[in-house]
Formats: sequence, structure tokens, C-alpha cells
Amino acid sequence: MRSSYQYEDVIFLLKDITGLVEPQPAKERERLIQSGRHYCEMLPVEYVPSAAYMETYQEALRHFAVPVAAAIERLSDKIMARRGDSAVLVSLARAGTPMGILIRHYIRKKYGIDLPHYSISIIRGRGVDHNAMKYLLERYKPEQILFVDGWIGKGAILGELEKEMASYAGVSPELAVVADPANMTELCGTHEDLLIPSSCLNSTVSGLVSRTFLRDDIIGKDDFHGAVYYGGLSASDLSCDFIRTIESEFGSGYISGEEQVTGRGIDEVRELAARFGIEDINLIKPGIGEATRVLLRRIPWKVLIRQECREDVSMAHLIRLAEEKQVPVEYFPLRHYKACGLIQKLADT
Repeated sequence: MRSSYQYEDVIFLLKDITGLVEPQPAKERERLIQSGRHYCEMLPVEYVPSAAYMETYQEALRHFAVPVAAAIERLSDKIMARRGDSAVLVSLARAGTPMGILIRHYIRKKYGIDLPHYSISIIRGRGVDHNAMKYLLERYKPEQILFVDGWIGKGAILGELEKEMASYAGVSPELAVVADPANMTELCGTHEDLLIPSSCLNSTVSGLVSRTFLRDDIIGKDDFHGAVYYGGLSASDLSCDFIRTIESEFGSGYISGEEQVTGRGIDEVRELAARFGIEDINLIKPGIGEATRVLLRRIPWKVLIRQECREDVSMAHLIRLAEEKQVPVEYFPLRHYKACGLIQKLADT
């Protein structure tokens, strides 16, 4: 699969399906998802950011490059302590891909080691790409595989990994993430609900690659899961700029003052479901990154923001998007998360 990243930084084990799938508007896609169609069988129309939103993204990048770089450093050091120089980074496309690249760059800078880095698809409810796993295990030992993602929201993908890796002897389902506000792993850079600026955009900060796709009429039994390359957006591509900006802050000496919340994020999600009368917790997307995704490609009902974060710069892009899309913002006593996106149940509209 082609991308706008340097080839040595990541190999995408994906099938290029550019031109084979017609993206669908958010409203139609949401209606189909809530009628039982799986999200992986469709692709959303890519959100084209306004000039005002892009200013907000750049401001987020200026403010959060240092803490994100520090979280990458801490995570990379943990990876080296646990796995050593034989690790193979396997990022989960697409949010995990820039994180895998940054981890690879930091380990090369500090330890002088070039770790292999691949990016593969895993889909909630459909599992991991077994052809990609076969490819990796033909080349590496099971214990070398280390999965990488950007953050943990509810923990759905971590649960999917744990279920899927039961079929692969010796492959650990452990997931290395930059931010874990759900409090589900110690292999993280921070437990703070940290704004990772790449979550603010779609393909233009992800190598111009779409989210992953799986449908029988296009993906054969021996194919990797699919993705589209958005070459037409190359003039707006910030993928390598994002990598350069974060890695320029390596070594800044930033120390987080976070306080880890006790308990698991999933318990808070269940409390939110009861509070707002939501039967399907898949309609609740906790964490800054997940709330951003709701606004970018779903049909939001409302956005919850932690009361103390009303003036927090990490909320600026969410508030800007909510204003553009006329989505109400409610300030709420969240504990694990700074923000949470609630998806509209279309049967109620």
C-alpha cells in the first residue's frame, strides 16, 4: 500500500483499493451502521477542514508537541526495557501509524537501533487481518511482534487483540499506546487524556491513507484488508510535517504532572450510558481522540467536556468543530477523560 510517508518508516500491509469504493456521506453511513451494516464495509467522505479549523490544529500542534514527544520518549524506553532490540513494531492503521514512526525515530536516535515497522488493520467485531499476521510470522518470531496504537478509549481494540491473539501462540496481545486515560495498560507514555494533534485530522496527517476496509466483493480471502490512497489531497498533506514537529521536541525534558485516576475507563463509560439513556455503549466515544473522530466522521448528538477543561487549549479544536457542525457542548464531571463524544441514535431523529 502506498502512502506519503518515507518507505523506510513504515510498510503498510494493506490492499490498495483506490477507485473501487465510493465514499458515503456521514448521515447515510450512520443510518446504515445503526441499521446493522458494519462500518468497515463503507468509507466516509473525508472532512475538508475549514481555514479556522486548520488554525486550531496548528495551535494544538504548537501547544502539545512537547508533551506528546515526552510521552513517545517514555513509551519507547519502556518498549526497549521490555522487548529490547528484537522488537518489530506493528502499528494499527491508521491512528497508530504516526505513533509507530515516532517510536521508531526516537529509538534510532537514542539507542542507534532501526526497528522494523509495519502497519496492519484490525477492525472491531471483525478481528485482525490474518493475512497480514501470516506475512509477519513468516518473517519474524511470534515474541518479536509488538502492537502499537495512539490511545486507548474504552479498550475495544485491546479486547479485540486479546481475543484474536489467542489463536497465535507466542504473540502477545499487549498494546503499546501513547495515551491510556482508560487505565488499562502500563505500556503507555501517559495515563493523561492527552491531545495527540494527529487525532484532529484524517488522512492528511496519516500518510494520505484512508481508514481500513473489509468487504467480500473487494477483499478476497488471500488479500490484506483494504485502504484508499487520497493522492488528490497531496497539497494539504501534513503527515511528514507532523512527524518532524513532534520529533524536533525529543529531549525537551518535559515532565508530566498527571495524576492517575483509579478504576477503569469502561466503568465510567457504563455510568455515562446510564446517565444519558444510551443502550449501546458503541455510541459513546470517550477521550479527546475518540470525541474528535465522532465530530469528523459520525453524526454527533453532543460532546461532553470535563468541567475543569472549559478553557483548556486541548479543547479548542473540539469546540471549533462542534460550532461548525452545530453540535451542543455540555460541561460534565468526567474523571478519566477530558472529553467524550456521544453519537446520535438516528431512530430518535
